[in-house]
Amino acid sequence: MSLSEYSQITAVLGPTNTGKTHLAIERMLGYASGMIGFPLRLLARENYDRIVRLKGPAHVALITGEERIIPLHPRWYVCTVEAMPLQRSVEFLAIDEIQLAADPDRGHVFTDRLLHARGRSETMFLGAETMKPLIRQLIPDVEIITRPRLSQLTYSGPRKLTRLPRRSAVVAFSAQDVYSIAELIRRTRGGTAVVLGALSPRTRNAQVAMFQAGEVEHLVATDAIGMGLNMDIDHVAFAALRKFDGRAPRDLSAAEVAQIGGRAGRHLNDGTFGTTGDVGGIDADIIEQVESHQFPPLQGIFWRNRDLRFTSIEALLGSLGKAPQTPGLIRTRPADDQLVLEALAREPDIAQSARGLGQLKLLWEVCQIPDFRKVQPETHARLLGQIFRHLASHGRRLPTDWLAGHLAGLDRADGDMHALMDRIASIRIWTYVSQRADWILDAAHWQERTRAIEDMLSDALHDRLTQRFVDVRTSVLAKSLKQGGPLLAAISGNDSVSVEGQYLGRLDGLTFVPDASDSHSGNRAVLNAASKALRGEISRRIGILRQDGLDAFTLADDGEILWRGSVVARLVPGPTPLRPQIEVPADDLLDSDNRTLVRRHLEGWLKEQLARTLKPLIEPWPERLSGPARGMLYQLAEAFGALPVTQVHAQSSSLSKSDRDLLAHLGVKIGAEMVFAPRLYKPAAQHLSGILWCVARGTPVPAVQPNGRVTLPVGTVLPPELAKVWGYRAIGDRWVRLDALETVIAAIRQRNRDKATTLGNAELGQLLSPLGLPAAMAPAVFATLGYQLDKADDGTWTYAPAVRQRTERPRRGPPPPPRPPAPVTEAETPFAVLRSLIPPPAPPPAPARKRHRPRKAKPEPQES
Repeated sequence: MSLSEYSQITAVLGPTNTGKTHLAIERMLGYASGMIGFPLRLLARENYDRIVRLKGPAHVALITGEERIIPLHPRWYVCTVEAMPLQRSVEFLAIDEIQLAADPDRGHVFTDRLLHARGRSETMFLGAETMKPLIRQLIPDVEIITRPRLSQLTYSGPRKLTRLPRRSAVVAFSAQDVYSIAELIRRTRGGTAVVLGALSPRTRNAQVAMFQAGEVEHLVATDAIGMGLNMDIDHVAFAALRKFDGRAPRDLSAAEVAQIGGRAGRHLNDGTFGTTGDVGGIDADIIEQVESHQFPPLQGIFWRNRDLRFTSIEALLGSLGKAPQTPGLIRTRPADDQLVLEALAREPDIAQSARGLGQLKLLWEVCQIPDFRKVQPETHARLLGQIFRHLASHGRRLPTDWLAGHLAGLDRADGDMHALMDRIASIRIWTYVSQRADWILDAAHWQERTRAIEDMLSDALHDRLTQRFVDVRTSVLAKSLKQGGPLLAAISGNDSVSVEGQYLGRLDGLTFVPDASDSHSGNRAVLNAASKALRGEISRRIGILRQDGLDAFTLADDGEILWRGSVVARLVPGPTPLRPQIEVPADDLLDSDNRTLVRRHLEGWLKEQLARTLKPLIEPWPERLSGPARGMLYQLAEAFGALPVTQVHAQSSSLSKSDRDLLAHLGVKIGAEMVFAPRLYKPAAQHLSGILWCVARGTPVPAVQPNGRVTLPVGTVLPPELAKVWGYRAIGDRWVRLDALETVIAAIRQRNRDKATTLGNAELGQLLSPLGLPAAMAPAVFATLGYQLDKADDGTWTYAPAVRQRTERPRRGPPPPPRPPAPVTEAETPFAVLRSLIPPPAPPPAPARKRHRPRKAKPEPQES
C-alpha cells in the first residue's frame, strides 16, 4: 500500500512540556479505532489508565512486552513501540518520542515505525523538532506542526546539594551516584524519592507518587526521568554533564540537556535548570540552545532491515546486517537480539535444531526476549538457549515444573534493595515469557503468578528505598508544617511526644529530647514541629515548677539541678565556691523570658538550700555579732568550715561572751587546734559542700562519698583539699573526721593536766574509741597530734611531747614598741658607700718644664 492511500500524515514537533501527547490522545479518541505507541511501559500504562477512565475498560487494550490486557472487542490500543500489533488495521496511529530513532540501541524500531506504521485515516508522529529535516526527507507529503513550549526554561547556575530549592530533581548517570546523592539529601533535607531505570514500573510509580504528594521535596534520578515522567518539578540540577552511552563516556548534547532539564516547569509554570556545586557551570552555547529551544537537526537515524531471510541462521544474520540504501538512514549496531542469535548459533545442538522455517523463526522469537537484567549477551544467551531447547523438544511448550522452579527462586522479599532489583529484573523476563500463550500451558495462571511476584518485589523495593532514603517522620512533619495549620500533638504519661501521629521524642522536664534514631537531617523538621506543638505544654510546666516546694528539686553530683527527676539547670562557677551561678540550658522551646523565670526561681531554691544545709557558712548572720566574730565567720566560710586556731587567734581572743554564745548557736566550735562546725560533717552537708567545691574547680565529684563516716577505710582516695572541705585529716593511711579528732585531743590534754601520761591497753582503746581506729594505729595518731607513744615492758603505754622545732607563739596584748635603730657612722651612710664604688679621678698631667737659660747680667750703671 503506497503512502498516497493514507489520508493524512502529521508530525507534531516541539520541546518538552508542549502537550503533544494530550493532543494525540484526543485525536485518537475522535476515531472509531486507534493505536498509539509509547517508548516506555510506564508511559503506556499511565495513558491506558487515563483512557480507561474516559471510555471504560471494555474498549481499551494495553499491549506491552510484559503486560497484555485485551478485551473482547477493543477499539483503541495503547502499546509500547516494540509491542505494537501492526497487523491490526486502525483508523488512527501515533508514535510518541519519534526522535528516539537516533538512539543506538532502540532507534531501528522507531525508524521502522516511522517508515512503515500507518493508520487508515491519520498517522501522527510526536517528538523533538530536531527530527523535522529527516521526517520531511523520508516522508515528503508529511504535514509538520510545531508546538511551542508552554512555559519558560531558564538556566540558574550551580547550586550546592544542601541548598537546592524545594521541588528539585537531581540527575546523575550511575546508580552509585544516585545512591550517594540520595543519602546526602536524606541527612540534610529529610529524604528524597529515587528513580532509576532498573526499577519496576510499580516501584517507580510509588516513588513518583511520594514526590508528587509532597511527602518529600526532592527527587534523585538517572536520565530515566528525561522521558515520560510528568511531575511538578521546579528545578533540575545535573550532578554530571557526562554519561556512559554503552561504549564510552561522552558529554551530554544540548538536546539531551533540554530533554532532561525540560522536566522542570509544567503547563504554564516556568522552570529552571543548572548543576550541582561540584560540577561547575554549563557551556554558554548549550545554555543558549536550551533556553531558545534551537538545536542542530539530526543528520541520520538508525535502521535495520525488516525483510529477514529465514532459510538458515547464516542467511538470517546476513539479512540483519544489510546496509540501508536511503540517505539519512544509518545501519544500527548489533542489537541484543542479534548478539544473542550470534551466541546461540555457535551452540552445535541449537544450530542443528534451528533448521527449517518454523524452527528458525522460533529461535528468532526467543532471541527477542528482552534482557532486563542487563548482563553480558553470553549470560543472557544461556538462559534463552535453555528456553529454545525446551520449546524445540517439548512440542513448543515450556515444562511446567521447570518454569515453576525458576519462579520459586524469585518469590521471596528478603535481602537488600540490590537483591530485590536483581529479582525484579529476572521476574520481568518470565513475565514477558508468560505473555506468549503459545509457549506455556495455562498462560493466564502464569501471567497472574509472575505479576503477583513482580508486584510483591516492587512493593518490597519501594519499602527498602523509603527506609534508606526517606525519613518518613520528617516527611510527614514537613508536609504538615508546609500546610501551616495547627499541629496535633500528644504527650503520653511517660512524657513521650507525638505530633501528627509521629513519635518525635520525649520531654525531659523542660527540654525536648529528640528520638535517638533521628539522623541529623531530620532534626530540623522534628524540632520545628516540636517547637510549634509544645510551647503551651512548656508554659504549663513552668507554672507548676514555680509553685513546687523544696522537695521537688535535687542537686546531682555533677552540679545539675533536677526538677521531679529531670534536668532543668546546672550550677556553674560563681564569685566564690559558696556563691555559684545557675545556668538554664538554651532550648528552642524556652525563650529568654521563660529562662529568666526558671533561673530566678531556682536561685531562690538554692539560696534556701544552702542556708539550711550549710548554716554557719551562709549569710545573713546575727546583727549582734561583733566585728571579730564576723571576721572569723568570713574566714571560716572561705575555708569551707575548718580553720586552725592559730589562724584566727587575734579574732578569737577578742570575742565576748555574747559572741561565743551566738557562734555556738550557729554551730561553730572553737576547739583545741581547729575552729569548725560539727553540723557540716553530716552526710547532706558533706555532699553539698563537695559539689560546690567541685563545681568551682571544674572537677568531677569523687565516686566515693564520706556519708558522714568518722573514718574512711584504707584505699579511699580523696583529693587532699576536698578531704579538708569534708572535714577530714590524714592519719597514716586513713582519713579521720575532724570533730572526732578534736575529742581525742581534748582527752589527751585533760590527761596532761592530770599528769596521767601512762596508759593501759584498755585506757588506750577507750581514748581512741571516738576515732574508730584499731590500737595498732595508736602511734600514728599520737605522732599526728605531736606526741611520741612508747610501749613499756609491762605492756603499758607512755607518751610525751615529741621533740620538734620551736615555733614562736603569738603574744597576748599589744605588740612591744619597736627598738630604736642603732646610730649610723659616717662610713655606713649610703653616700659613703656610693663614694667607695666610684673610682677616684685621674691626676691632671704635670705642666711641661721650661728650659733654664741663664739670665744676662744687667750692666751696672756707670757713674757720670
